[in-house]
Amino acid sequence: MGWHDEGYNVYLSYLSCGSSGLGMIFRPFSFQGAKQWLNRLNHRLPLILCAVVLWLTATISPLYSQSNPTDDYTPLEKIEQTGAPVVLGDDTLFYIQARIGSFSPEFRAQIVSTRLSALAKQTEISLDALGLVDNDLTETLDIVVGEQTLVTIADVDAVAAGQTRQQLASEYLPIIRDSIAAYRSAYGLRNILLGVLYTFIATAIIVIIFLATNKSIPLLYRQLRRWRGTRIRAWVVLGTEILSAKRVVDLISEVIRMVRFALFLTILYVYVNLVLSFFPWTKGLARVLFGYILGAIDTLIQGFLDYVPNLFFLALIFFFTSYTLKIFRFLFTEIENNHISFPGFYAEWAKPTYKLVQFLILAFAATIAFPYLPGSETPAFQGISIFLGVLVSLGSSAAVANVVSGVILTYTRAFLEGDRVKIDETIGDIVEKNLFVTRICTVKNVVITIPNASVLSSHIINYSAAVSDSKIPPLILHTTVTLGYDVPWRKVHHVLSQSALATSEILADPQPFILQTSLDDFYVSYELNAYTKSPGKMAKIYSELHQQIQDQCNTAGIEILSPHYRAVRDGNAITIPEDFLGSS
Repeated sequence: MGWHDEGYNVYLSYLSCGSSGLGMIFRPFSFQGAKQWLNRLNHRLPLILCAVVLWLTATISPLYSQSNPTDDYTPLEKIEQTGAPVVLGDDTLFYIQARIGSFSPEFRAQIVSTRLSALAKQTEISLDALGLVDNDLTETLDIVVGEQTLVTIADVDAVAAGQTRQQLASEYLPIIRDSIAAYRSAYGLRNILLGVLYTFIATAIIVIIFLATNKSIPLLYRQLRRWRGTRIRAWVVLGTEILSAKRVVDLISEVIRMVRFALFLTILYVYVNLVLSFFPWTKGLARVLFGYILGAIDTLIQGFLDYVPNLFFLALIFFFTSYTLKIFRFLFTEIENNHISFPGFYAEWAKPTYKLVQFLILAFAATIAFPYLPGSETPAFQGISIFLGVLVSLGSSAAVANVVSGVILTYTRAFLEGDRVKIDETIGDIVEKNLFVTRICTVKNVVITIPNASVLSSHIINYSAAVSDSKIPPLILHTTVTLGYDVPWRKVHHVLSQSALATSEILADPQPFILQTSLDDFYVSYELNAYTKSPGKMAKIYSELHQQIQDQCNTAGIEILSPHYRAVRDGNAITIPEDFLGSS
């Protein structure tokens, strides 16, 4: 609702006369001039009250003075446009909303569009001939050019537009005049020649851009390779190297290639739109194509603005998650380095425990962040999530079993990295132990990978447990020798004990001991037991021990006979080497 003209003019005249006084009132003041300001306000108060009364009168009086709703003027651009559009070329001029008799708004709009198009092509007809003709008999108002009627405006059109016939015609007339003038100008020879010139300029610019881009991209790649390891370093997330510097450079290069491709497509799209917009025959197509990109950009920007609160929440989740992991990593690192200790919690548990805590924290953070991910509420995203969940559930049973077994093996301390163990039929040193597999390096330097579920279901022999645990006595290495009944057992015990003590890595305390494990038909089985703290050298110790047993027995004149071997001294040579015969 607009202000009443007379009241508005009176109000403006008052403001023009009293602007100096109001400027004084609203001028910034200091505390020292407060008294002076109050005095001025007291003198100006009657004028202010009069201004307020006049403003209220000018504003409220039209509410009670209007008797005809069509006297109220509403600009055409303020009306929500509905109905059938009247078009000229590719431009929509206005809309016809009312039906007259049997003529629908669509039919009327089509007729008016045809008339305007014909007038626009008749360049010999001057636009100064456009005018308004009021038909009192039919209560209509026509927009005419000479003797030809272009648009007929009836009372039903005025009521639909919320205006009078004269107001509606006064708005239609300049729109028609300007649109026809623009149409004639667009199809003129001068504009077509300018379109050709602009096309050549745009083509030259796009060619220069393409050539400059193709020349600069190789230079950029070489500069990236120079920056590798200096300005461009490895990508590290939460203390873990995700990508090396070389891979980061490769990733940036791929991003540059994709950006270049997208840039070329964008420039080509803009170029095609510009060229199409230079000519009147293709200007409408250019608007359609440009509308597509504007709609896409508007959708992206609006989606991004709508997503900003979720993005802020995700940033908070990332911030708290990263710092929580840093705190736990520091705590478990100190435990691993024996700077912090807890009763019953071993230092070797620190690293796997941190991995479990890290997994739980990341899983918890992902669960919280999932509803705030882009598209998480869409049916497609939810369907893919369910599908992936089913696949993981069906295919991860073995993986879950290995993970559970790995956790059990870790906290039962069945073995540690570096221990010499025997798992099933495999003997070697533990080189790696994670949640899924255990890797063993055999004495032949063959690395064998065993799933943790298989390790847990097999019996484990740990030869190094005595070394890491002071409560367990040292490892006992044992070997069996069979000798005949003709050799005194005390002599055998002495020789075998000397053989063990002469072997490196065999402990003198506790002393080696010999067990007679059986009295067979033709021989006696003697088992030599010796202590060692070097289980990782078992093969070498056994080899040297067997060498010492041979040497010591030969020196003592003891023949090591195979089972069921009968020596009949009928001139055959004895089994002792000749080098030891003189000493025996």
